[in-house]
Amino acid sequence: MRKLSEGNKMFISVMVIFIIYAGIFVLFEDYDRYFIRPLEETSDWHLLLFSAVMMAVLGVMLHRYARRMDDRISREQADKENQMRRELTQNIAHELKTPVASILGYTDTMLEHPDMDSGVQRQFLERAQSQARRLTALLQDLSTLNRMDYAADMITMERVDVSRIVADIVQETALSAERRHMTVYNHLPQGIIVDGNKSLIYSVFRNLMDNAINYAGMHKSIEIRAQEGVDEWHFTFADNGNGVGEEHLSRIFERFYRLDKGRSRSLGGTGLGLAIVKNAIVLHGGTIKAQPAEGGGLRFDFSIKK
Repeated sequence: MRKLSEGNKMFISVMVIFIIYAGIFVLFEDYDRYFIRPLEETSDWHLLLFSAVMMAVLGVMLHRYARRMDDRISREQADKENQMRRELTQNIAHELKTPVASILGYTDTMLEHPDMDSGVQRQFLERAQSQARRLTALLQDLSTLNRMDYAADMITMERVDVSRIVADIVQETALSAERRHMTVYNHLPQGIIVDGNKSLIYSVFRNLMDNAINYAGMHKSIEIRAQEGVDEWHFTFADNGNGVGEEHLSRIFERFYRLDKGRSRSLGGTGLGLAIVKNAIVLHGGTIKAQPAEGGGLRFDFSIKK
């Protein structure tokens, strides 16, 4: 079923109101009449004809205005989408340029100096490999976002054990958390089952975990909780770390938005992690909100449909 445009909605609404008003006015003729009389007088038929003509004229004018309004809305949406595409393309080019330039720099230096010390050569190779891995992660994140944007109907859904996924992530990131002297409290009950995509749900919790470990700070803690609703699960993912300024909270889910660009890149982030989190949550019929945690830190409240 085709969705009505804003202009058509306005046109239909006004015409319905006008028809109802005209019908009541013609049938009752005066405000003090409490019952319907047949159209006995000639003036009644003239009034009915006049109402029909006015309705036709109003309909033509409204239809023209509705088309102009739809055209204007379409142009504004197209301009906004084009602007977003340009900004996204510029951001992607900028993010790709840094690791590619680094890889070329290291490999060119090694080729120009074949007698380079083996220790220095190994160091250059390790750095080039690190940048290549960052480039791979960026391309994977872009692929994930494109899949959700343009092929959401092809994403397979299955029964997913969220409790098991989160437990695995806590174990996988235990060494990274230990290096930063962080404690992870996983309060999820066993057997949280949802109908979803296992890979995307893993990405949600893994990106939130990596984000907290990388940016919360040293000697902090992370808490993960869940509460069952009627047809969805409500999750809370919070840390007591450095937190995020109020001016950033409304933008942290934007693609390539960074609070500290230099620090984010040095930690290996692609700038797409939280964008993937939000898109994956929406794809699973939920919502997500970021807010300051009690006592400091950052807290994410989100839901996933059962």
